[in-house]
Amino acid sequence: MKYMHPRPSSIVAALYTARDLEVTVAVLHGPSGCSFKHARLLEEDGMRVLTTSLADQEFIFGGQKPLEAVLRYAEDTFEPKRMAVIGTCVSMIIGEDLHAAIQDSGIRTPTIAVDIHAGFPENIEGVIATLVAAADEGWISGEELERQKYLLGMANEVERLRGAASKSYIQPSRGDLKHVAAARLLELARSGKKGVAILNAKKETAYMFADELSALYEVCPDAPISYLVNLEDRGLPKVREDARRISEELRERGVPLRFCGALDEYGANGNALGGVITEIAPEFALIAGVPHAIPPESLEGIECISITNGPRQVEPLREQGHRYVVVEVDLHPRTLGVSRIVESEFGAVLRSMA
Repeated sequence: MKYMHPRPSSIVAALYTARDLEVTVAVLHGPSGCSFKHARLLEEDGMRVLTTSLADQEFIFGGQKPLEAVLRYAEDTFEPKRMAVIGTCVSMIIGEDLHAAIQDSGIRTPTIAVDIHAGFPENIEGVIATLVAAADEGWISGEELERQKYLLGMANEVERLRGAASKSYIQPSRGDLKHVAAARLLELARSGKKGVAILNAKKETAYMFADELSALYEVCPDAPISYLVNLEDRGLPKVREDARRISEELRERGVPLRFCGALDEYGANGNALGGVITEIAPEFALIAGVPHAIPPESLEGIECISITNGPRQVEPLREQGHRYVVVEVDLHPRTLGVSRIVESEFGAVLRSMA
């Protein structure tokens, strides 16, 4: 399918994957403006992002020497644990040898080269390229590489079937008013009806999506609600640490957790969650993170209040029968560089109503 709304970039996906691999300095080999917004956000998450700032002269004569100089600067200045050189459209078009630049720079820091550009239809190509380079360097096992490839394929399939990639163009929406959805959730929770609250979040977004579950428990601690979370201990280093922190904080807040899946399994977790939902047989559900991963047939007859951070996910979720769809628009920038649960707008509204 040809998409007419913007889709995630494989270069940006490579940057985020490098971060999850505990890379502390990433070098974008391309123009200074390439992936600027995400590079800046990732620096808030503790990873330095440098650029070789390629310009018209390097477009013709090559940029290996500037790359070598930036790598030496990065090592001398930041003393990084690991580094990654991430390719861009420019460096790939002019045929830059990223591996040769790393070798010729004389640096001692473990460093991977990721040959990538933004011309792929699916952004997971950037993730896979980074993971393959990491496996070649022994940073992850071959088994974990294959696991990640499977999860990426499942996540892509969910997006194609029921997500933002299910149509050529989806109108972005801010979703339903938070106070309207919160009022209905409170009504359901206080009615004595059986409910389920689900966290099926993607990686660091769980730092805010978890707050929706926490808020519901705070205001209705005695309601017959089961709390399902994808916080099991699997995945790349940062992903596992995030899951540990969030689950510990939820326990500190008294939320009774039932684990189902890991933070990088959000796309492959739908059938497992569907099985647990069938077992519980709730009358209503709060689903935060990636609600569309759960097959619609598993939610038949259940009143669903779903929370996403994707404005283009509202329309597909409504078509799948979710009664309320709420969007946490500023979630992504607010969950970078944090180590504690971040209060959500929906959670704040829910608390204020109680």
